[in-house]
Amino acid sequence: MTFLTTSPPLARALTERNYTEATPVQTAVLADAASGHDLLVSAQTGSGKTVAYGLAMATDLLGDAERFERSTKPLALIVAPTRELAMQVQGELTWLYKNTGARVVSCVGGMDPRREQRELADGAHIVVGTPGRLCDHLRRGRLDVSELKVVVLDEADEMLNLGFREDMEFILKTTPAERRTLLFSATLPRGIVALAKQYQKNAHRVEVAGGQAGHADIEYRAIRVAPNDVEHAVVNVLRFFESPSTLVFCNTRNAVRHLQAALLERGVSVVALSGELTQSERTHALQALRDGRARVCVATDVAARGIDLPNLSLVIHAELPNDPEVMQHRSGRTGRAGKKGVSVLLVPPARRRRVEMMLSQARVEAIWANAPQAEEIRKLDQQRMLQDVLFTEPPTEDDLVLARTLLAERSSEEIAAALARLYRARLPSPEDILDPGQDRGRFRDDRGSEGRNARPDNAGGESRGKRTGFRESMAGGSVWFRVSVGRQKNAEARWLLPMICRRGGITKQDIGAIRIYGVHTEFEISAQAAEKFLTNLKRPDKEESIRIEQLPNGPQGEAVAEAPVDKAANKPVERTAHPQTAPDTGTRDNPEFHKKKPDYAKKRDFYQKHRRDQKPAHGGAPRRDDAKSSTKPFSKPAFGDKSKKNPKRNKFHG
Repeated sequence: MTFLTTSPPLARALTERNYTEATPVQTAVLADAASGHDLLVSAQTGSGKTVAYGLAMATDLLGDAERFERSTKPLALIVAPTRELAMQVQGELTWLYKNTGARVVSCVGGMDPRREQRELADGAHIVVGTPGRLCDHLRRGRLDVSELKVVVLDEADEMLNLGFREDMEFILKTTPAERRTLLFSATLPRGIVALAKQYQKNAHRVEVAGGQAGHADIEYRAIRVAPNDVEHAVVNVLRFFESPSTLVFCNTRNAVRHLQAALLERGVSVVALSGELTQSERTHALQALRDGRARVCVATDVAARGIDLPNLSLVIHAELPNDPEVMQHRSGRTGRAGKKGVSVLLVPPARRRRVEMMLSQARVEAIWANAPQAEEIRKLDQQRMLQDVLFTEPPTEDDLVLARTLLAERSSEEIAAALARLYRARLPSPEDILDPGQDRGRFRDDRGSEGRNARPDNAGGESRGKRTGFRESMAGGSVWFRVSVGRQKNAEARWLLPMICRRGGITKQDIGAIRIYGVHTEFEISAQAAEKFLTNLKRPDKEESIRIEQLPNGPQGEAVAEAPVDKAANKPVERTAHPQTAPDTGTRDNPEFHKKKPDYAKKRDFYQKHRRDQKPAHGGAPRRDDAKSSTKPFSKPAFGDKSKKNPKRNKFHG
């Protein structure tokens, strides 16, 4: 079905935007059976709902006219759950009604209410806003809804989930009774049905979300991943698909901050969206995504509501959604307006059955697989490099002159190698992913054996086995370094490794074993990269508090006894040996420690004698040493016994 049945000014706007075919929800709301009726519409996100109700209310607002007359009171009110969605709706309706002379005004939280008041006073035909701000304007008398003809509740289920039921009811009670009410929702829970029965009249029900239509343009993938490898899996999925824009979902603000920091550490251009950000910070983050300065957005469910990025083709569920509706809302950020998208769920082994049930309830078939491996990503990089714009764009004359100069000075192989290095330098390195049944506690040593938190010989720290790429670069030997953080500061190889690579300007293939001790960590670097590493360490860095120094005599481990650290004062604590115990002989790994165990029986006898002979009696007076006082038990007279007169009592009461 085409858009020929709509009003002429709207049809021209659709043609200018290259809209030629209506989506199923648009077709349903423009059908003769829905004309003039209240509508209860269930449709997935990204199905063209905004344009659908924009077309559906055109006849009510314009009638047979092609342009609006000047009006100081709005004719249509659209209520949306979040600021981003409201501003997106305002943009959509602005271009759809641009040939009608309509003024579309937004009223959302976080923006200047006085500016909104001036815009409302100047006259608005369509008002788009969030429930809280619209109720505020209504109570203060800034918004006159006496002439409203249409009220639209967009994503009504989400407004119920966010606790806006009272605000929605207040808005509906304030508006004229003869209005037309259009209610759009991705799902139709019991609360939405009850709201429709109370505030709609003979609503025509439209449901296009029941089958595969809502998921036809989204490919679901479920990736099995070990619980401790989720961050690495996110990095590899980003590198595998190389989407222009990606949305990564977490369940909490803390998880958003943590994952954003982890991706920034690996060189990913990423922004975050969560409820703790101000409106200005949210606007800047979204603008960075739209203009290409950032390619990844880590967000919570509520913060991502209403985000519509034109090049968003990948959604990653770093933390699994709680129910099928949330999964559909998240995934609906991609696969919009006929474009294809991919939704990736990272599934730990313990959550697989739950995810299978959730996919079944949503009637979605997912492709199950393991996380992309580093070797797969490197092969894709080779293919992508040959298709890069560097090769596809025709060279300019200046480019050819520089190319001839380079060929005169260097061989073609050297130039190609330099180009490959430049291409790889702008890409984050892929991560090594373990099998889902393993975790980060396991490693594979040089002999191919596996162990859990294994200790290297003559060392007391945890070790990460040498990488395959490192063994290949060991021809020139290795150099050991020390980092000033250890177990006491929660040091882990998963965040030490990218930090060392960044500080030293090297790759993971240059790093060998990592041994984590109490207050420091030692790691091995190939001799070929050691000089470059030392040079780069001299550069200023944001983490200068973490010191890295070379160990000229190789790994030291716990050979040098380390003083315990007073965490409050952040300084070593002096060790003092107790006079009744054996002298301090170092750590428990030292054999001498076990040879000189204290005689606990002798120690017990000493303390018993010490208490009996030297401890003061109650009240501070020393005990008498005569046998009479030490052997005769003290007996307290029974209550009421007058045989022993109290001298003080006799004195005063004689």
